[in-house]
Amino acid sequence: MMTHPGHSLFILLGIPGLEDQHTWISLPFLLFYLVAVLGNSLLVFIIMTERSLHEPMYFFLCMLGVADLILSTTTVPKALAIFWFHAGEISLDGCVTQIFFIHATFIAESGILLAMAFDRYVAICDPLCYTTVLSRAVIIRVGLAVVLRSFSVILPDVFLVKRLPFCHSNMLPHTYCEHMAVAKFACADIRVNVWYGLSVLLSTVVVDALLILVSYIFILNAVFQLPSRGALQKALGTCGSHLGVISMFYLPGIFTIIAQRFEHHVPPYIHILLANVCMLAPPMLNPIIYGVKTRQIRECVVSTLSSQWKLC
Repeated sequence: MMTHPGHSLFILLGIPGLEDQHTWISLPFLLFYLVAVLGNSLLVFIIMTERSLHEPMYFFLCMLGVADLILSTTTVPKALAIFWFHAGEISLDGCVTQIFFIHATFIAESGILLAMAFDRYVAICDPLCYTTVLSRAVIIRVGLAVVLRSFSVILPDVFLVKRLPFCHSNMLPHTYCEHMAVAKFACADIRVNVWYGLSVLLSTVVVDALLILVSYIFILNAVFQLPSRGALQKALGTCGSHLGVISMFYLPGIFTIIAQRFEHHVPPYIHILLANVCMLAPPMLNPIIYGVKTRQIRECVVSTLSSQWKLC
């Protein structure tokens, strides 16, 4: 289907090469989405209502839960509509809106993970200053900084995409709108889009990952010097939860980049599936990892569910 320059409607095709399997593929998408929505909603509710969890680490976890809800809700419902009803039509404005929220939320999550790493660093390496360094006012400022950074660096993406004239096929082989996937269909020079997208990735997500790595080098060095075995196990348990969440966030992205590097040898559907894993895995697994690994959250969840069961 060819359209005139400046067309404003795209057709998302889902996962190319696996169209006849869309119904089956939709099942894990639906399951992951339900787990993500229910798990993160419960996590946010527990942290906001349980006063014993009103601590910096849990406030950051609450922010992460909200970001996960936004990220999964921005992508999965549209993917399910494609799989079930072949409803792939999306306007240019809708596409740009999806691009904005996906990328802004992804960068926000990276910033939140960095804040959580800093929280663990202060708690373990300088515990006497913990309440002073991470006061309620500081947490609010960190949250605002994360949101402002993600919005300010992604907002130009909106204008970079909106300025492009589109004269190639409007069939997008994807389940959601992604900046460069859309830009490739423009009949204009997209070098600005390419370089700006790369600079945003390097200056935010890559820098965050490096700072998290440095912080955990100091954290683990301090942890293994703890004299008490009980304190060592507690610190490793808390850090283990965070490292698990970090792995779920960064590893799918790394695999996606590797697949893109060898794109001529990797089927297109692998690219799309890996991209969807980046959107699906962290929101689903984050509440499970923290719910299982963090005793305080686990106890509050059990207490809340048991009280609700008695009321029923």
